[in-house]
Amino acid sequence: MARQAPTVFDPIGPSTADGGAELLAWLRKMRDENPVWRADNDTYHVFRYADVQQVLSDPASFSSDTALLVPEIDRLSRGLLPRMDPPRHRALRRLANQAFTSKTVTALEPRIARAAHELLDEAPLPEFDLIETLAYPLPVVVVAELLGLDPADRARFRDWANRLIVAQVGDKAGVEVAVMTERANRELKNHLRGFLVERRVSPGTDLLSRLAGATVDGTRLTDDEAANMAVLLLSAGHVTTTSLLGHLFVCFADDPGLAARLRAERGLIPAALEEVLRLRSPIIYVRRVTRRDVTVGGHTIPANRMVTVWLLAANHDERKFPEPERVVLNRTGGGQAAFGHGIHFCLGAPLGRVETRIALNALFDRFEDLRVTPGAHIPFYDKSDIYGMRVLPLTARRAR
Repeated sequence: MARQAPTVFDPIGPSTADGGAELLAWLRKMRDENPVWRADNDTYHVFRYADVQQVLSDPASFSSDTALLVPEIDRLSRGLLPRMDPPRHRALRRLANQAFTSKTVTALEPRIARAAHELLDEAPLPEFDLIETLAYPLPVVVVAELLGLDPADRARFRDWANRLIVAQVGDKAGVEVAVMTERANRELKNHLRGFLVERRVSPGTDLLSRLAGATVDGTRLTDDEAANMAVLLLSAGHVTTTSLLGHLFVCFADDPGLAARLRAERGLIPAALEEVLRLRSPIIYVRRVTRRDVTVGGHTIPANRMVTVWLLAANHDERKFPEPERVVLNRTGGGQAAFGHGIHFCLGAPLGRVETRIALNALFDRFEDLRVTPGAHIPFYDKSDIYGMRVLPLTARRAR
């Protein structure tokens, strides 16, 4: 029988409201003293890199279907790829991967660059909010175009994306968050179903047309499945791009020489992105449910327990990354865990990397003396699995 764990989604550990310093200190302590920790609510927490990789690599032992223990969120998670296990996950993942092939992402680069510059045209100087001006709207514009959605609907899709994400990073937790998110998710899916019906009658070359006619294992996707896939694609790279671009400038504030070096040597930007993803992972943790008794890091976790897998802790594990608190552009060994691992490796990772690289180049090209506004208050999300800021004021002047 599935265990009931009504409080497993309550936040555990320090918040990131202070920018993450307190949380990172706690994660370091847990890696050293309690690498596999059983909390009072009978959930387990995994902190070290090797153990995190083990959990994420073994879907047979660790299910992604958290509704097994929290039935209240089943209405929200039902049919969503990140909550699926094999074999159904495997078939739908193959379909979703088609949206983010190297060829598709490369073909999008000119449009991403054009969208970035159009958004920066609206930036007020000498100070603007990076999140509101560029980091938040850019991925919505790009994926909406990939899906073939009407550009006139940009504001509506941005509102839905905002509500889906803000519901997860606000001051509420647990079932209340699920209810808030479900409403936005339902509205968006209902809107997309109308487009899917149109595409079945008059298909085009866009991704929605492909979803409308797609089959998995010989059976055409239902309207719900196709709409779920479109919602997933709309949100897949959103958090990554928004958080990563913001965290880049926080790192620049900590190390001004880093920004100057990247501006002068643009070929180093991809390496810098990997390091910032490691240092300030956009997703702090993910959750799994044990299907059977399983040993992790020398500790036995019983079946039917929730397991919180701390990606941010793994990315700061000294056992894997020497000098983990520094941005090291020539770091060897790779393997940062910000995008997860295994069958649920982040679907939007390729697009998020390209969007952020293009956005940073556009900022360097357009502005000089570009930096976080001295003395500015930077509000970070609190009580959330997302590590990011709500607002990031930058000061700049037009490049000559």
